[in-house]
Amino acid sequence: MKKTHRPYCKDIAVWTLILLLIFSSLGWIHKKGLRESVDTAARVIAGEGMLKLVQDTLDPPLVALTFDDGPSKKYTAELLDGLKKRNVKASFFLLGKSLEGNEALVKRMHREGHLIGNHTFHHVQLDRIPEKQAKEEILRTNNRIYEITGEYPVYMRPPYGAWNKEMELQVEMIPVFWNIDTLDWKTQNVDSIIRIVRENVKNGSILLMHDEYAATVEAALKIVDELTEEGCRFVTVDRLILP
Repeated sequence: MKKTHRPYCKDIAVWTLILLLIFSSLGWIHKKGLRESVDTAARVIAGEGMLKLVQDTLDPPLVALTFDDGPSKKYTAELLDGLKKRNVKASFFLLGKSLEGNEALVKRMHREGHLIGNHTFHHVQLDRIPEKQAKEEILRTNNRIYEITGEYPVYMRPPYGAWNKEMELQVEMIPVFWNIDTLDWKTQNVDSIIRIVRENVKNGSILLMHDEYAATVEAALKIVDELTEEGCRFVTVDRLILP
C-alpha cells in the first residue's frame, strides 16, 4: 500500500513555520527565540531538509554602521571602545584634513578590523568643483590613509551623496551611499537618532552617522545593543554592497 503521509507532513511543516512567523510578528514569540523555535519545529516535523531551508531563509538581518567626517580626537576613541566591547565592526569614511594628529586612531581602526574609506580631504561637493580638483581631493586623502595604515582605500563616501559616475574611472573607487540618514549632525539628540533607526531599519540597512558628536556615540552603541538583541548582525558596509 502506497504511503501518503509525507506530503501532508511537509504541508504541516510549512504552515507551522508560517504560524510561528506570524506569532513572532505579533510579539507572541520573542524575536530572540524565533530562530530556535522555528528550527525545532522544522526538524521535528519535516527533518533536516526542511531545517536547512529554514536556516537559509532565517539568516540574521545585516546592518552596517557608517561614520563620516572623522576621525574625531574627542569622540572616536570612545566609539571604538564601545564597538570593541561589543565585537562590532563599523565603516569609517575619513576626512583627509582630520588625519593630522589622529594617526593613532586610524591605526587602531585598521588594527581592529573596521573598514576605512575616503570622504575627500576638505569635505567638498565633488560635482561642484573641477574634475582635476575633485580627483586631487580623493587621491590626497587616499595617499594619507595609505601612509598611516599601509592599505589603500577602496571605498568612497562622497560628501552630500554627490557623485559623478565618470569619477569611478578616474580614481577606481567604489562609492558608498546610505538608506537611513539618522540626521545626527542636525539633532544631536540620542532619542531622535534611535527613533529614526527603529522606524526604518531592515535587512541591508546602511546607517549614516558622524563620529564627532557625543549623542551619536551614545545612540550608536544603544542601537547596536537593541538590534543585536532582536537578532540583527552588524557588518562592514562592503558586505552589503558587493554581489
